[in-house]
Amino acid sequence: MYTRLSKIVMVLSFALYASLVVFNNLTDYNSNFFITVHVLLMDTTFPDNQGRWRAIESPFLHHAAYGLIIVTEILIAGLCWLGGLRLCQNIRNPSSFNQAKSMAILGLTLGFFLWFTGFMAIGGEWFLMWQSEVANGQQAAFRLVMITAATLIYLTQPDADRHS
Repeated sequence: MYTRLSKIVMVLSFALYASLVVFNNLTDYNSNFFITVHVLLMDTTFPDNQGRWRAIESPFLHHAAYGLIIVTEILIAGLCWLGGLRLCQNIRNPSSFNQAKSMAILGLTLGFFLWFTGFMAIGGEWFLMWQSEVANGQQAAFRLVMITAATLIYLTQPDADRHS
């Protein structure tokens, strides 16, 4: 039972984190939006890099990309809240608990996808965010990738009918 409780706490903690990220992005839109713009414009990367042809200069696409990030974060938060609540409802039965993991797994997987594929692969490597001292979110993204990966690995371990 304690193992299942710890899994619930981890999922709900991540739901809270994702919710706060969404709240901050909506109530202080410009702070992270300007980072997104710099990443897409590639205007803070090394001046002589040969990849600047990849830059996106359209303000519409800057807002669309940032909007997609926020919508994805909303989905992550919602799926993790729903998944955590489903886990709570099934905490007493290991078999039901195992079956109730799907929403939480989906939310955490979407988080891994956003922060690894979106921020580290696309932002970091395609838009060369690693070259920027101003708009480099790779360390923060890496922390989130590791948290989601560790939580996913732990959560997906089967829960058996034992006293733990």
